[in-house]
Amino acid sequence: MKHLLLIDDDLVLQSSLLPVLEREGFFVTVTNSGADTLDKLKSTRLDLILLDINLAELSGIELLRQRVNKTPIIVISTLEKEEDRIKIYELGADDFLSKPFGFRELVVRINALKRRIEAIRNDTEFTHQPSQDISFDDNQCIISISEQAVSFTQTEFKLFKYLFERKGQVVTKQELQLRVLQKELGQFDRNLDMHISNTRRKLFEQHLPKTLINTVRGKGYSFAYAN
Repeated sequence: MKHLLLIDDDLVLQSSLLPVLEREGFFVTVTNSGADTLDKLKSTRLDLILLDINLAELSGIELLRQRVNKTPIIVISTLEKEEDRIKIYELGADDFLSKPFGFRELVVRINALKRRIEAIRNDTEFTHQPSQDISFDDNQCIISISEQAVSFTQTEFKLFKYLFERKGQVVTKQELQLRVLQKELGQFDRNLDMHISNTRRKLFEQHLPKTLINTVRGKGYSFAYAN
């Protein structure tokens, strides 16, 4: 049974969420304040954390800053400002769900995150046997692929590296916008598509496979080694 830590001081939400999470196969531990949570994070093996930002004594932001392990975190809170939502991702949150939310959506988000984590674990053997050796020069924004160096803009470099670090996963456009471009995806915003297109073009110009970055129609992008 997976162990989930729910960090929220809303007693009504706690009582409503507990049966939902237990039906999903989680053993649930609940804490009401940030201070109580620190001890749990240091002494308990956890598989998932649901975290509200607005906590007594020690805020959820501080808990993210003091994160002691890589347990996946879904932030469940009311964050109206775009910069606040970007900040939690920068501090290491894996997903965000705005209050009030439907329990069905929460379950879908949890299952999607579980699939991503499982994909990373299953992909370990694959990533240690690449078809191309790839290394990154963060200072110069140069990526060396099979000993061939390619120069990118800072944004192109970050996009390639972000996808590379999640190889085998589908990364949504919304996630790339928030994590790399650091802004929300507008309805008619094509900046992300333009950066991806330019990245592929530079690979093609160096006779490298532009299919390292694949489009997953209706979902986003993924990185995969070319054969």
